Amino acid sequence: MKKILLSAAAVLAFGFANAQEDTTKGGFSAGDAFISGTVSFGSEKTGEIKANEFNFSPRAAYFINDNIALGLELGYMSSKEDIADDGFGTYEEKTTGFEIGAFGRYYFTPANKFSLFTQLGAGYGTAKVEVESFENKANGFYVAFAPGLNYFVSEHFALEATFGVLSYSSVKPDADGAESTNSFEIGLDMADINFGIVYKF
Repeated sequence: MKKILLSAAAVLAFGFANAQEDTTKGGFSAGDAFISGTVSFGSEKTGEIKANEFNFSPRAAYFINDNIALGLELGYMSSKEDIADDGFGTYEEKTTGFEIGAFGRYYFTPANKFSLFTQLGAGYGTAKVEVESFENKANGFYVAFAPGLNYFVSEHFALEATFGVLSYSSVKPDADGAESTNSFEIGLDMADINFGIVYKF
């Protein structure tokens, strides 16, 4: 993981150093559109205890002027995990979640191959947890702000990364009399760094 992050940092640093010299390829302008997203899959096994997780988050946006892009995003996740019980047996826990939201971005140097941007987004999500014959559901909304960076590796393809910094969410179980859980987060850790690939039309 360290090698991947260091390599990405080196590529982005190189792009920043050359951004002013080479603006003939890549970059955004008014009327451009792009699609991007992230995909991840992970699995873990300890003895007979297994767990796996899948995440898919596509998004699309349109530049209403040279600096501002507005778009929509979706999110889907599923996980399956074996849980050990007190009787030394196991039971399976399945979780699925879906999100839909809108976002806006401001690019500081959109015409260059390398650009910093800020993103503000909001959306709605729902999740379901199934354990044997029981299931629990929850619904909620979120608002999040994050800075990011974008680097074009060709005329149409770019690499991007966002860094989660500030967010608020409210989640309520789908049950009578249930209380909402409100969360406010500020800060940064490795779990809040998201890498993606951008395709510009």
